[in-house]
Amino acid sequence: MSIAHFSFPTAIHFGPGARKLAGAHLRDQGLRRPLIVTDRALAALPVLAEFMTHLRTGLEVGVYSGVYGNPTASQAMDGAAAYRTHRADCVIGFGGGAALDVAKVVALMAVHDGHVLEYAWDHPQVRPITSQLPYLVALPTTSGTGSEVGRSSVVSEDDTHLKRIVFSPRLLARVVFADPELTLALPAAVTAATGMDALTHNVESYLSPAYHPLCDGIALEGARIAARALAAAVREPADLQARSDMMMASMMGAIAFQKDLGAVHSCAHALGAVCDLHHGLANALMIEPVMRFNQEAVPAKFAELAHAVGAGGGEAFVPWLARLKQEIGIAPKLSAVGVKHEQIGRLVEVAEKDICHQTNPRPCRREDFVRFFEQAL
Repeated sequence: MSIAHFSFPTAIHFGPGARKLAGAHLRDQGLRRPLIVTDRALAALPVLAEFMTHLRTGLEVGVYSGVYGNPTASQAMDGAAAYRTHRADCVIGFGGGAALDVAKVVALMAVHDGHVLEYAWDHPQVRPITSQLPYLVALPTTSGTGSEVGRSSVVSEDDTHLKRIVFSPRLLARVVFADPELTLALPAAVTAATGMDALTHNVESYLSPAYHPLCDGIALEGARIAARALAAAVREPADLQARSDMMMASMMGAIAFQKDLGAVHSCAHALGAVCDLHHGLANALMIEPVMRFNQEAVPAKFAELAHAVGAGGGEAFVPWLARLKQEIGIAPKLSAVGVKHEQIGRLVEVAEKDICHQTNPRPCRREDFVRFFEQAL
């Protein structure tokens, strides 16, 4: 496989070995002091040390590895402090969705005053993003959120764990180095959960009633690619073609969801806030009940999804999802990952307040969210 170069709108270098281009690119931009923003677990693994061997010539590299779990506002603020301490002139986001989301707001807070949550779109006195952010490049090490091509960052409040969204085109990475070799060491469970996140992004984007035929085409193709590759990536972790396909499906889902998402994500955000559940796993566990609810509203779209994933047509999509989840080892129920019935009230409360379900193809009321969580439990 060779490295492909394209823009949509971010400049993307895609293919095995793309990570090796990052150092020369930064030097060509006249940059010399990058700060790598990554997560605590990844920082201890050989994959980061190997990546840094491609940066050493002519660069003074700092590392901030304070990201863990669902990213929080304090992690972003600590990362911005690390940027200033290192006297950095650019940011390298290296990791999964959490690390990449934090990298974006580290760049934001490196040149803006106040607290990161004051820049969230729903803050009562939201601050404007007025300054050009430091040069940011992104290298994803999972195939799930597609945060490397997104223009938003999701960070949680430290005390309530509620997710807040900072959104601006200024948050877009200048260049993405999408190297599927960085995902080869992912455990099967992480590959499965992040892969379901990518698939959910494509599916919910396609089902959103917003008008955006460009995103519809991307989402359908992203779902088709994920459908052919996800089980293979879980089953054969060294399958570079499957890993490449999943990385592409992940980016396509993130590009498509500028059209917006749906109730699966509202439920997943609630599970992240209340139960600290991995976002991809939360999407995987909630997608079936929400899709059963949505199917009667847009049956033609569900038939098209079934066709795209190779399930046939008609009402075959939801049964196909169930088979896929079983094949890749997703937990059968919320109860299997520690969610308890007495948490449903709080889960429903958070999901109702989440913005994503406003673009669900079928309006959701409180009793619908209760049913979603009860069916998934």
